[in-house]
Amino acid sequence: MLKEQLYKWWIENGCRGRDYVMNHCPIPGLTRWNVQRFLKEFREKDPEITEYSEKLARKVQKLQDTNRIERKTFRENARLSNALEEYNKELLKHIGNLKPFTVLHNEVNTNAIGVIQLSDLHFNELINIDGNKYDFEIAAKRLKLLAERSKNYFNAIGVKKVLIACTGDLMNSDRRLDEKLNQATNRAKATLLAFHLLEQFICDLNQNFNVTIASVSGNESRANEEMGFSEIIATDNYDFTIFNMLKVAFRNSEGVKFIEGNNSEKVINIANSNVLLLHGLSIKQDIEKSIQQIIGKYATKGVIIDYVFIGHIHSARIGDLYARSSSLCGANAYSDYALNLASRASQNIAVFYDNKTHDVFKIDLQNTENIEGYEIIKELEAYNAKSADKCKVSVPIFQVVI
Repeated sequence: MLKEQLYKWWIENGCRGRDYVMNHCPIPGLTRWNVQRFLKEFREKDPEITEYSEKLARKVQKLQDTNRIERKTFRENARLSNALEEYNKELLKHIGNLKPFTVLHNEVNTNAIGVIQLSDLHFNELINIDGNKYDFEIAAKRLKLLAERSKNYFNAIGVKKVLIACTGDLMNSDRRLDEKLNQATNRAKATLLAFHLLEQFICDLNQNFNVTIASVSGNESRANEEMGFSEIIATDNYDFTIFNMLKVAFRNSEGVKFIEGNNSEKVINIANSNVLLLHGLSIKQDIEKSIQQIIGKYATKGVIIDYVFIGHIHSARIGDLYARSSSLCGANAYSDYALNLASRASQNIAVFYDNKTHDVFKIDLQNTENIEGYEIIKELEAYNAKSADKCKVSVPIFQVVI
């Protein structure tokens, strides 16, 4: 009786092996020895049925594996969607009722337009190495210093309109899924504080100039693990999020406007010059050659590029056809110890004239002594540093005492 029951169950369940039978067969009284003996007898008794059933069993297993993979993918996508939904809720709580005070200026001089390049601000990065420290408070001071120096130069020339050109990496990003789920609130706090500092920076400049803001996305501030280059993927980025938060906050403000467009590259006409904004991830070692190739790419589309603003490398460089910005954060552990590169905190500003000439130069922001920065929201200061090991105290010179 036991043999008949087992044979029937074995056929119905795809002629599985001994271990499967022992783990799943509900028939009482089975032992590993008699199961092994019965299975041998069954296979010898009807090998064609056994072979056919094993093929069915393999198909069933393949289907189960496919379903498992699909369920895992759906589960991870659902978890990510839930995390980003909570992240957006935190942002909307803050910006819904904001009404920044702005001024619309009469543009008497339209022959000269100022540009402030904001690149590689890395707001949520914490740096504490010899020669450089960086956190939100230092970022607030360096932004304030940049606004003051820019206003001095622009006012001397009579500029009344300023473009803020954001060329990516406003924030660092921890992109692992578990961190998104566990740190959604802290990530939102870091984003909100970055938004709050930039809002003050815009209002500060607007007291003297009409302000236009344009932005492209960087690689460090991407929300996904992989870096993409399509326009849709480029919007899945904290740079894009902060830009749109500012756009919502200033939606009814006079004297401040925003430029839409491709979030990987933007071409903007400034005082009769076509200026290209991009982060610079595609720029290789020979920067002059790479810039010429990019200009040539646009020329084939009938667009003549007069100047290019890029970032990404954290090293300032001013050329005839391009300006590469350093970062607001300055040197970090990676650039200092891994790459052996010296770096200073700085950003670029420029003045474009309607006769297609331009002046471009670097504003050094490393030293913020005696600078009172923008307001820091104390309850948002507890943000996540991207790399905790950057907080270690190091000594560049070791003294041997005998």
